Order: sequence, then C-alpha cells, then structure tokens
Amino acid sequence: MVSSIAIGRMGKEEDERTPPWLKPMLRAKYFNSCSIHCDSNKSECNHFCLDCRGPALCPSCLIHHQGHHYVQIRRSSYHNVVRVSEIQRYIDISCVQTYIINSAKIVFLNERPQPRPGKGVTYTCEICCRSLVDAFRFCSLGCKLGGMERGDHDLSFTVRFPKATQMNQMYNHIRGSESDESTTPKKIAKTTQMFNRLMMGEGNATSSDDEATANNLSPSTPPLYNDRNAGRRRRKGIPHRAPFF
Repeated sequence: MVSSIAIGRMGKEEDERTPPWLKPMLRAKYFNSCSIHCDSNKSECNHFCLDCRGPALCPSCLIHHQGHHYVQIRRSSYHNVVRVSEIQRYIDISCVQTYIINSAKIVFLNERPQPRPGKGVTYTCEICCRSLVDAFRFCSLGCKLGGMERGDHDLSFTVRFPKATQMNQMYNHIRGSESDESTTPKKIAKTTQMFNRLMMGEGNATSSDDEATANNLSPSTPPLYNDRNAGRRRRKGIPHRAPFF
C-alpha cells in the first residue's frame, strides 16, 4: 500500500515538471463566442492567458491582459492545435508528434483516439494508440501529460537551456576564481591588461619585454637640419677639363 507521504512526493515532483497553466489550457473551451464582446467581428475565443489561467479569450479581451503571456489556439481537422514556435518557449514538447499545416509546425493539444489503426503502422501513441508518422511517443500534449501521470519520471515539460547553463557555469567559475580584490581599480587594470595580451597572443610576455618592445617601436631622433642652406641652390660651375700635353 502506498503511503500518503509517497503520494505527496509524487504530486510534488509532477508539479515541478508540469507548469500550473498546462491543465487549464488543455481543458479550456475554445472557438465559442465571447459573452462580453459578442457584438465584435472577432468575438471567437481562441487565446489562452498563461498568467491568469482562466477561460479562453477573444482578441478584444487581450487588451486587459497586456504584459501577460498568452498563446493562440488554432483549428486543424476539428481539433485544437498550437504553433510550435509559440508553445516551445514555455514548455518542452519533446516526445510529441509535430505536424506542418499551412507552412507552420503545430502540435495538438489533446488526444485523438483512432477507432481502427492503419495497416503497417510502425509508431503509435502510448496513450490513445493514435498512428504516428515519426518515431514519437505521444500524439498530443495531453497524451504526454497522461504518460507523466502514469509514473514516467523521464518525461517533463520543463524547458531546459543547455547553452545558457554552460555559459552560467563558466561565468560562475570565473567569478569564483577571482579574489575580493578583483573590484579594485588596480586589479581591474591588471586583469584587462592580461586579457588584452591573451587576445593578442602575448600571454607569455613579461613587463620587461613590453618595455623593450615599446622602446624599439619608438621613433629615433631625427637628424639635425640646417635652415640656412634650405633656400640656397648650388650654381652650375665652370667645367674644368684636363690639360693637354
């Protein structure tokens, strides 16, 4: 028998892997006429606010949700879909089959049960047995959520940024290697000088070598120049021939 503590831990892990707005978004009713803006030409409720987690919104309702995060829900074969470019900024959609409709990659929100699976089907959804085109595990976001509720701890909707994580680790390593004196102007100047040397490929040069190089690069003393002879020109003299004997 599973104890209440174990159930609480499982629920906590599921909450950490699933955003709080995902289930309300999947359960919301879309493409109904807005009760507030029913007289508007665009009164169809096809947006969902991730911050408020309320009912579906029409384009006129979005005025009251400025600064919030929301996605637009679309229709494909009488099923609700969302564009991958919009939803993947907030959740990880790996293991879910994606499709291209009207030159845009989309993903289905909820399961689409198939009464008779096609012949020669290689991949099927693990929840609703829907035929899949590629090697994915689920046909929709709702089916992936169902796989998580079954106890698959390898699944998660949490977005991971591997490149940003590596950059943060490198930044923390550099900050950790510096001492408290790194904020002093002298230390900053020294660090900048070392960085410039590394960028120029002179990381092994010493200060004495730098001074010698600076002396060699300095211009030499110009020769003395007599201004008196500046305006004079040498006149053509009388030619002297060798005497005849």
